[in-house]
Amino acid sequence: MPRVTFPQVLQRHVSCPPVTVDGATVRAALEAAFVIYPEVRGYLLDDTGALRQHVTVFVDGVVVRDRTRLQTRVAAGAAIDVLQALSGG
Repeated sequence: MPRVTFPQVLQRHVSCPPVTVDGATVRAALEAAFVIYPEVRGYLLDDTGALRQHVTVFVDGVVVRDRTRLQTRVAAGAAIDVLQALSGG
């Protein structure tokens, strides 16, 4: 089962320690995590269900490029890291 971790900045607003969930895709794993932490959904996803602009997801250290459907496959022991994207210049 994949393990989902959330950014520290989010944990200042809602309790969401790392969680191990069922899910064969990033979407499925995140949806399973949202069942446990429903208040997290609005921080990470927009009204269309896509990742918000300043959120990035990595699976085993590789950035997820499909920000809308989130259909990237994940292995049973995958690490899914949700991070706040950095911007600026």
